[in-house]
Amino acid sequence: MSTTTPSFAMLGVPSKLVDVLTAQGIDSPFPIQTATLRDSLAGRDVLGRGRTGSGKTLAFGIPLVARLAAAPGRTSPKRPRALVLLPTRELATQVHQVISPLAQAVGLTTTTVFGGVGQRPQEVAFARGVDIVVACPGRLEDLMKQGFVRLDEVQVTVLDEADHMADLGFLPGVKRILDTTPKGGQRLLFSATLDNGVDVLVKRYLTSPVTHSVDDDASTEPDIEHHVLTVDAAEKPAVVRELASGVSRSMLFTRTKHHAKTLARNLTNAGIPAVDLHGNLSQGARDRNLAAFRDGEVRVLVATDVAARGIHVDDIALVVHVDPPTEHKAYLHRSGRTARAGASGVVVTLQTHDQRGDVHAMTRKAGIKPITAKVSPGAPELLELTGPRAEHVTPPPREAAPPQQQGGGRGKGTPRRKSGTSAPTGGGSGSRSRRGGSGSGGSSGSGRSGGSGGSGKSAASPAGMSAAQFSAGAGRARGR
Repeated sequence: MSTTTPSFAMLGVPSKLVDVLTAQGIDSPFPIQTATLRDSLAGRDVLGRGRTGSGKTLAFGIPLVARLAAAPGRTSPKRPRALVLLPTRELATQVHQVISPLAQAVGLTTTTVFGGVGQRPQEVAFARGVDIVVACPGRLEDLMKQGFVRLDEVQVTVLDEADHMADLGFLPGVKRILDTTPKGGQRLLFSATLDNGVDVLVKRYLTSPVTHSVDDDASTEPDIEHHVLTVDAAEKPAVVRELASGVSRSMLFTRTKHHAKTLARNLTNAGIPAVDLHGNLSQGARDRNLAAFRDGEVRVLVATDVAARGIHVDDIALVVHVDPPTEHKAYLHRSGRTARAGASGVVVTLQTHDQRGDVHAMTRKAGIKPITAKVSPGAPELLELTGPRAEHVTPPPREAAPPQQQGGGRGKGTPRRKSGTSAPTGGGSGSRSRRGGSGSGGSSGSGRSGGSGGSGKSAASPAGMSAAQFSAGAGRARGR
């Protein structure tokens, strides 16, 4: 029996879309795409099961664009014709970046909708009329309640990472949104698992779905090497620094936002340029930090669990669970950041002595049999895991604070502020930018504009340096 992978054209993908894929160097489909495209292009409801990194975005992006391009009629103001629902801002941005070139090739418009950015650009996009909306449930529901968008003309609806939306408690909102879409429309649902209420979505909203599963016989990536390292609590920071010091791209996971922020700053101060990604950052800051990591300006990204499902960056050689996750699904989601697109990768979990029981139970439930070791700073096992060490980058000095007035008194002409009031700031300190970033609408809605509302320093500078200083310093760190 032939095992030749069919081409996109053989699967029925329109030539204009094939040309876009070819220009991007995408010549052959992934298994999940091969399995689902014929059915989804034919208009059937599809349930696709595959792990993160299996190529799901094109598996639903191609038929969504192809079917809309072939459908009669035009998009009306406030009434999009296709909807993609996802759990996180990062994932929405990256899915939009994949779909947008396909849509542009056939004259369709796209936009992203999520919180953390100004709402006004999203309102404008809907008022003008947009074909494809890539959205997170919360902000989309807000706009629906305010009358800025109606979903009664949606022809294709996609639910991506449905299991993660369930984990985050989004399913009630997802159901309310789906209830407003036409019952006769096509629906595509992609999920790694069908637990925690996802099966209810399938039964309620998909009509005679065709089910396609990829890699059902493996609970984890077969090309990932798993390690569990036991460390003394006092030595753990030094071990983390050594694991982060390799020349390859690495991703470190922490349990809290505060830990992610402080760890990224401490690594940078130790000569290992790093950026953080967590829910406390504005959308502009999140975009800049992720871009710095993706573009190679820094090699280390420190993230929380909430960002795990939204990060799609190839060539991550090492994932480190600095704080072990509390349950096995989070472990698998985090670990799926490495070994993407057929590459190999290494996953390291750090545990202190009192965490050994919990980590053992978690890895057993995940179906993992890790290599275990007790390590201290300087252990040869650490160098084997990281490979060659990158060049140390001396962090630029912090920018000097404005000089304080001498003598404790207030200067002439400077009125005393009343107790409890704050000094005026030029940028509206702490306010959300209304420039919108990825939510600005149109076919280029994934732009990285949209500031953090602070002083103008890039959030990709955890040690407090300017964006230019940080980029210059980080560039030297690549060792390439």
